[in-house]
Amino acid sequence: MSLRETVFAEIAAIAAEQEKAMPPITDDLVMLDTEFDSLCFALLVARMEDLTGADPFGEMDASDLPVTVGDLVALYNRAAARQAA
Repeated sequence: MSLRETVFAEIAAIAAEQEKAMPPITDDLVMLDTEFDSLCFALLVARMEDLTGADPFGEMDASDLPVTVGDLVALYNRAAARQAA
């Protein structure tokens, strides 16, 4: 499973577990326009760290915060590339 697929799957799983209605998950989905709240996002970050071993939020500026799901995927891709280097 690709990193993108993993992010999408985890978002869907967390939304279902937290009983949040989600529109189709796409790269251009703006997270603030969904019911995916701060608890859901914290769960996502924790799960992604468990799965990837990366915490991209510890090494970024506030101006780099992801807005869309695609931004989030890109953030994890950059963190994975740094780990591989």
